[in-house]
Amino acid sequence: MKIALIGYGKMGKTIERIALERGHEIVSIIDIDNREDFNSAAFGSADVAIEFTVPAMAFENYMKCFAADVPVVSGTTGWLSRMAELRAMCEQEGKTFFYASNFSLGVNIFFALNKYLAGIMNNFPQYDVRIAETHHIHKLDAPSGTAITLAENLIREVAGKKRWALGAAKKPDDLVISSFREGEVPGRHEIVYESSVDTVRIEHDAKSRDGFALGAVVAAEFTAGKKGFLGMSDLFNF
Repeated sequence: MKIALIGYGKMGKTIERIALERGHEIVSIIDIDNREDFNSAAFGSADVAIEFTVPAMAFENYMKCFAADVPVVSGTTGWLSRMAELRAMCEQEGKTFFYASNFSLGVNIFFALNKYLAGIMNNFPQYDVRIAETHHIHKLDAPSGTAITLAENLIREVAGKKRWALGAAKKPDDLVISSFREGEVPGRHEIVYESSVDTVRIEHDAKSRDGFALGAVVAAEFTAGKKGFLGMSDLFNF
């Protein structure tokens, strides 16, 4: 499979290594200093583009991929207010976009566990729930896209929570997300249910970027040749 990489930081380089190990070809690498290569024949030859950049550039990158008729797999977070536009393009114009707030298999198991536990804990209102997430100091958005996904799933299951709030609750039905940026932490997410007598806690702690990168490459393998708006639920059938 021919892959184009958009974003060539630590994550992009890890994706490149794993893609090559899996027998794929990297036909184009686009970073901040060569954005004109979106118009190149090499980029246009890609079966799929994998995009890990920054929130301010993400949507423009997707539009350039769509213009070149190259399917996109993206893990960039912090731009989700425009998600409905992308979904409409996929449904109405035949574009292909695969999005995940986190590509790690372990995190997606954690998503399923979070939803299941929330359904149980909804029957025990004496427990108040909160989320904490920690990432490396280079991550620009807070809370993380993974924390937002966890929060949205919790809000759907727990009757006492109506919206998420960063740092502190403004209303009793706010779900608090605490965000920390420390060193080179790949990603740590924790769900905590607290009562006056005990604490119930689940946590996912990434050991390296490799799990995210492998998931992104597997998603690209899945996406190539498909149409529409796709996600991890399509890939793993969760």
